[in-house]
Amino acid sequence: MPQPRNDDHDSREIEWRERAERAETERARLQRELERVERERDRLRRENDRLRKALDLARRAAKRQAAPFAKPLTAHPRRPGRKPGARYGVQAYRRRPRRIDERHEAPVPSACPHCGGRVRETRVMTQYQEELPVPRVVVRQFRIHIGACRACGRRVQGRHPLQTSDALGAARAQLGAQAVAFAVILNKQLGLSFGKIATLFRQQYRLTVTRSGLVHAVHRAARQAQPTYAALCEQIRGSPIVTPDETGWKVAGHLHWLWTATTPTTTVYAILAGRGYPEAATLLGEDFAGVIVRDGWAPYRRFTQAMHQTCLGHLLRRARLLAADHPRAAFVAAVTQILRQALALRDRYLAGHVSAHGLAVARGRLIERLSRQLDRPGTVADVRRFAAHLAVEWPALFTFLFEPTWIDATNWRAEQALRPAVVTRNVCGGNRSPHGAISQQVLASVVRTAVQRKLNPHDVLVSILRHRAPIVPLGLRDRPQ
Repeated sequence: MPQPRNDDHDSREIEWRERAERAETERARLQRELERVERERDRLRRENDRLRKALDLARRAAKRQAAPFAKPLTAHPRRPGRKPGARYGVQAYRRRPRRIDERHEAPVPSACPHCGGRVRETRVMTQYQEELPVPRVVVRQFRIHIGACRACGRRVQGRHPLQTSDALGAARAQLGAQAVAFAVILNKQLGLSFGKIATLFRQQYRLTVTRSGLVHAVHRAARQAQPTYAALCEQIRGSPIVTPDETGWKVAGHLHWLWTATTPTTTVYAILAGRGYPEAATLLGEDFAGVIVRDGWAPYRRFTQAMHQTCLGHLLRRARLLAADHPRAAFVAAVTQILRQALALRDRYLAGHVSAHGLAVARGRLIERLSRQLDRPGTVADVRRFAAHLAVEWPALFTFLFEPTWIDATNWRAEQALRPAVVTRNVCGGNRSPHGAISQQVLASVVRTAVQRKLNPHDVLVSILRHRAPIVPLGLRDRPQ
């Protein structure tokens, strides 16, 4: 039997060794390529996270209302002002004043200012001017008569209706009710700092007052308005519908939250240390049983005795962002269409184009369509989170379609109530002390509610300041029906 040749065995062994070396080289190359791809994947993931954060910051910056001129100008803006011809629009002008306090004559000159010739009068026209009076500080002196009761011997002191305090001695020189009320309006409603208010008083009225003096006067006004604030809080807790919201606030440099609860006729602010259910219950009451129109913040859902309406504006904004990030997500487009149709249905009903029966039928169809959509949200993680949020908010999505005449579909009332406070926050950053936070919430509530009820907040504050014992002004005692 022939034996295998050694040369063939050696050649096969060399071939296998070369194949093994080539395989090892290819494996090493693939390993290096895998490591490079993994590094590139990690880099792209970090870049994606960075860009998402930048996009979120840009979106938040676009929503800020306190810096309207911070946005870049348009490259080719439209021509400002009125358009000529038929596109001019309605011509507006200042109306003639109903009351005339002064009358002045403006005669023609005897000689023409151009050629020096004699001037003949041809007609007389009328012009009106509404002017502010020349500011002048009124300094009042009150001679306070002091006596003693013949029966009990206690000290008795007189008080004039224009006084705002019984203090004598070192505190006998005070600011009047008009000045204090004006300072409160400038600070709590218009957002001016105490330094600017002191400058305005000094330059325009020649009234010298320090910032600390203004602060003390405002605190005194808040103490006088405390019963009014308590009455407004009770009105909020007894209202059939309330719109709450909250925003960040600083007290002595520490993070707090400015809460608001508003109705068509009343607004109450509260500066509290937290943003949870206990703070919301402090404002609304744990047993609140009306309708809460709110955003999707979870603590509001713990008011189990109340009916709820979630803000459709927040949902539509979230859907718009999702549609921009995931344009192929059919779920987002379908939900957006359903919510917009719900708002259009409400508008048609309020306009009288849809009957109560038609409203009920259309409402049921919208609820059924949205229910079917929630069963198939798709596979995108962000969209599925949005669908989960809609499922949680399901009982509060279409409450406004059951009572469209008095239940809002969005929390716009609370958003509007927070805007002046946000301006104040951007000017001063919050309050320097807890005492200042209490004054802020009390006086801002009184001023905002007075404006809602078509009252002059300055007159309301003056009436509060001029009473010896704290009172609730007549216009703020009861909730208008």
